[in-house]
Amino acid sequence: MASPPTKRREAPSEPLKRVLGPAVRAIAGDSGVEVDFGPGKGDISGKSVYIPDVPRAPTAKDIALARGWADSLALQIGCHDAKIHRRIAPPSGPARAVFEAAERARVEGLGAMRMPGMAANLTARLEDQYGHGRFRSVSDRGDAPLEDALALLIRERLTGLPPPQSTKGLVDVWRPLIEARCSKLLQRLESLSENQEQFGRQIRDLLKILEMVEQSDQTQPDENEDEGDEGANEGGSDESEETNDDGSDGQDKESEEQLSEGDLSETEEMIDSGQTEQRDMDEDNVEDEEAPAPWRPNTTVLDNPEAFGYKVFTRAHDEEIGAAELSTPEELERLRSFLDKELKTLSAAVAKLANRLQRRLLAQQNRGWDFDLEEGQLDAGRLTRVIIDPMGALTYKRERDTDFRDTVVTLLLDNSGSMRGRPIMVAACCADILARTLERCGVKVEILGFTTKAWKGGQSREEWLAAGKPSAPGRLNDLRHIIYKTADAPWRRSKNALALMMREGLLKENIDGEALAWAHARLVGRPEQRRILMMISDGAPVDDSTLSVNSGSYLEQHLRQVIHEIETRSPVELIAIGIGHDVTRYYRRAVTITDASELAGAMTEKLVELFEGKGEPEEMSRNPARRAILH
Repeated sequence: MASPPTKRREAPSEPLKRVLGPAVRAIAGDSGVEVDFGPGKGDISGKSVYIPDVPRAPTAKDIALARGWADSLALQIGCHDAKIHRRIAPPSGPARAVFEAAERARVEGLGAMRMPGMAANLTARLEDQYGHGRFRSVSDRGDAPLEDALALLIRERLTGLPPPQSTKGLVDVWRPLIEARCSKLLQRLESLSENQEQFGRQIRDLLKILEMVEQSDQTQPDENEDEGDEGANEGGSDESEETNDDGSDGQDKESEEQLSEGDLSETEEMIDSGQTEQRDMDEDNVEDEEAPAPWRPNTTVLDNPEAFGYKVFTRAHDEEIGAAELSTPEELERLRSFLDKELKTLSAAVAKLANRLQRRLLAQQNRGWDFDLEEGQLDAGRLTRVIIDPMGALTYKRERDTDFRDTVVTLLLDNSGSMRGRPIMVAACCADILARTLERCGVKVEILGFTTKAWKGGQSREEWLAAGKPSAPGRLNDLRHIIYKTADAPWRRSKNALALMMREGLLKENIDGEALAWAHARLVGRPEQRRILMMISDGAPVDDSTLSVNSGSYLEQHLRQVIHEIETRSPVELIAIGIGHDVTRYYRRAVTITDASELAGAMTEKLVELFEGKGEPEEMSRNPARRAILH
């Protein structure tokens, strides 16, 4: 008699996960929202909400943090209108970062005002965000992001809750300037938190007062203004040009003085005249597809990232270098012997997977037969014909070689400090074995790595400091892109260079977007018919020097732009593997593993899928030009 199945105890975190899903849907006001948990920061993708994973046995702090992320993301869905945001937000740049931070503060302020419990959850999330303590004692505005300070001050105005102690220096540096020049405007924001458009236009006025006019004035003109201009300015273009050339400075100063003295701003005049409601009714009927494209169609983020809001303070100290140049031959020999010892422990499992991949590739190269031929190889299966009809010709067969397109695979490895230890060791072993396997099958392999030359900025940051800390400098660190093995170099000549990954002190910070664009540019220049790029990373892009003077999502936003460009317009096939990090939020074709020991299996499976033609993204099937290139 079979014993009854034992009841498995669920993890203490499971009840929390079960209740967070309905809570998010209720706050968002959308029953179609799906909630998932994974490593990394919280995020929204369409109707999918990703909440940072909860430990198996969560503490009170872990529970409050998970609730805070759930409340924040649900409020973004329920209280934020993307169409209004696109219409009134400034273009990408410093002003846009400030504008979006203010909008997040408005949305979270609404939730905190409505529900005291939600206010506590959001505060826990905020304290965790600034838990690094970098802004506790900051004394220079160049080291204190304006968008963070303004968001905290708006939160304080809307909810009455003081900023966390970990942000004391950040807020104290900016508070005197903002309150001295924008105090009346901040007071108006308190009564406009329920109206996203009116609130947003007040923030635009605030940007003008804070001398960010270049960004805030470049927003798309309103429909009412366009209609008025058609009738009023048909014959007055010359006059308006003279006004702009001769008196623009005086008008800007006058407008700033009027705003700072408390006169009616453009937003308030619209509110009083009732124009805002009419604009909502008119512009809601405009389809998103009719909106003007923000970028020129012949410009891509891969060629000109500056046009898409991604700046680099200086490229003078970046380097693209071969692994052999970073070490002596003696050190590489020593590191290689260490890697060989590690390979012995992994070789059984990895070699098995590699052999499976090799069989699949060889099967694709030679898998067809032609039968009933007059000459060739004797077909033993048809020898009975000779007995039945001795006068008949013998039956022969011949193996048919199928066309196997020239293929090159690039393995792009994250060489950041978080990969130190077992993850980088496993990555090096897998890259080594796969390079040998693919080489035997006639597939060329290039192995690249990316990191930075220094922690906390290096020479780029020193130049920035010497230049007087200009605002919004963009990327502020020295890149180091490493070539471990070129596609044309045989494995035997590059095997020692692969061991450089094991070197202490090599792994620092990671700027994924530029590394992906670099690897893609190398692949596009290859002559092979099929080009595959595999990214292996264990986290989102992180560089303390860059993120301390730009928005918190600065590097991540650029990474998303690069991925989208490659996935939708490039002939390169892009796949990604995340080690303990959910990369499926960024890449369409991706897999996430929880342990580095699973890397070999994941790499092999994704390559097998590609070579067998499985898992092709929808976008590719809708793009005939790209499908023709790949197939």
